[in-house]
Amino acid sequence: MRDGFIKVAAGTPKIRVADCRYNAEQIFTLMRQAAEQGVRVLVLPELCLTGYTCGDLFLQDTLLRGALEGLATVLEATRNLDMLTALGLPVEIEGKLYNCAAVIHKGALLGLVPKQYLPNYGEFYEQRWFTSGGPGFSARLDNLLGDGRPVVCARQIFVCDTLPELKVGVEICEDLWAPDPPCRELAQRGATLMLNLSASDEGVGKTQYRRQLVAGTSARLVCGYLYANAGEGESTTDVVFPGHNMIAENGVLLAERRFASGLTVSEIDVQRLAYERRRISTFTTVSAADGCPSVSFSLQPATTTLTRHIAPMPFVPEDQGDRAERCNEILYIAAQGLRKRLEHTGAKTAVVGLSGGLDSTLAVLITGIAMKMLDRPASDIIAVTMPCFGTTDRTKSNAVLLAERLGCTLKTIDIGQAVKVHFGDIGQSMDNHDVTFENSQARERTQVLMDIANQNQGLVIGTGDLSELALGWCTYNGDHMSMYAVNAGIPKTLVRHLVSFISDDKAEEDRQLSDVLSDILDTPVSPELLPVIEGQIAQKTEDLVGPYELHDFYLYYAIRWGFPPRKVLRMAEQALGKRYDRAVLLKWLKNFYRRFFSQQFKRSCLPDGPKVGSVALSPRGDWRMPSDGVAALWLEELEGLE
Repeated sequence: MRDGFIKVAAGTPKIRVADCRYNAEQIFTLMRQAAEQGVRVLVLPELCLTGYTCGDLFLQDTLLRGALEGLATVLEATRNLDMLTALGLPVEIEGKLYNCAAVIHKGALLGLVPKQYLPNYGEFYEQRWFTSGGPGFSARLDNLLGDGRPVVCARQIFVCDTLPELKVGVEICEDLWAPDPPCRELAQRGATLMLNLSASDEGVGKTQYRRQLVAGTSARLVCGYLYANAGEGESTTDVVFPGHNMIAENGVLLAERRFASGLTVSEIDVQRLAYERRRISTFTTVSAADGCPSVSFSLQPATTTLTRHIAPMPFVPEDQGDRAERCNEILYIAAQGLRKRLEHTGAKTAVVGLSGGLDSTLAVLITGIAMKMLDRPASDIIAVTMPCFGTTDRTKSNAVLLAERLGCTLKTIDIGQAVKVHFGDIGQSMDNHDVTFENSQARERTQVLMDIANQNQGLVIGTGDLSELALGWCTYNGDHMSMYAVNAGIPKTLVRHLVSFISDDKAEEDRQLSDVLSDILDTPVSPELLPVIEGQIAQKTEDLVGPYELHDFYLYYAIRWGFPPRKVLRMAEQALGKRYDRAVLLKWLKNFYRRFFSQQFKRSCLPDGPKVGSVALSPRGDWRMPSDGVAALWLEELEGLE
């Protein structure tokens, strides 16, 4: 439960149709297994105490009495389990029969949720036996099990006192298929976790449809969604039930299981869901007190062991199956933005400072795609390489080869003498390799690019990436400035991935281009602003600011999801702990927060550039922050974790 994680499960017990005593034993056995795995919220299938396929037996007193006795057995057997569980059974209320979910915790029946939408088509005839428990229906049952007066209402929300973000809503099978499912109102009234007790039969194509429905609902409602389906033991007279269990969170399917009884387990991050709902202004809320009973329960606070996958590089697509599609989409978005800007301004050229490093390589590749969109030759791209004190033969050679293979117009301008003149003007010693020594070179390069653009009626294309903007790793009014920044929405780990993708894609078509891209990928990331040492790069960025894979991870969870520092660190340990120990992760996380806060002034005056993903730092769009904001609270939290 710490940091908002709650371990959840969807379970399918082995049952026998109409054998309530046997089914109760299977249910409480499965509940105990879930508790042993640390599960705190469990959902079981629709009518699992009797079996969904009982048919006209539902109208028999013997079966109904057996179902209540089975529920009493489950309650007694699980009174020491600190776990919220929803399980299905038929319940007679005021002379009518309702398909209900019993919500229980530590041996107590918290409430009954009736099914609202009853199918009466195909192989399903629920209206033959059951009555709808629609929004207007509510009741209290006196001494249903000889103890208490549980509420029967479809709009109940079960609220955890010890984890306020955990608010549970319940619906049953067909309810989800309805045009206006109950979960929509429950979510608007505050429910962050939906439980669905289902008995959905299998058929060709239905698995994918069911999967899309569950994942899509969790995305639309910004919620967690647990779906437990009937399976082994149900009658197969006319249909087969697959036990298709799913756990989804905000559009992502976290865990799934089919054609097997047992548990499907993962963790839902309810703090993340609460943050996203705060962020999205179109997620409207309704007062939960307005005709919607709230039932409280308490879970003993504990640290949830994480089993869900946390991507070590959240910006980089992990699925190789859609790798090409995703990469092409990112490149197209960036190039489309540049195409529009070139077309709108009537620019005759695009000017790119080509250093032989990753960022400028991606920028010129994107510019080449934009030129193709405009049916213009690559020679309209002026690639300018500007060697100075820190430039190595390797990077200079790669810049020249890349420009030649792409067909760009290449200019080589050695800025060393101009920088020395400037040093003389301001009294800067060549032996003093301080920030002025470095930034003077970066600003001279930007001046050269701007002037060449003026000479050739062109636009200067920015090369700085999203990670550099987050850390402020750019020279103010140097590489910080351009006329259109095509990489501004692309983090460093994704820059590397995109260049690698293009290198692989071009391997057969242009082996020389592929080879130079591969060598650029192997070159250490560096601004090359300090004199070379024995022909080698003397200044390696990641030695100074930290590994970019860490900073991109921190950027994603600290900024996109607003996680507090302790939670960012915990997730980093889960995702990257095999490569970095806790001390290293903590060191660079502190550095991330310090730099992110102190460098906001550079982001407050960024040039235009296209957003390509869910994280962007444009002051005109996704990120509004005062330049004099203080990082003290965030750093204090990290100090307490040492």
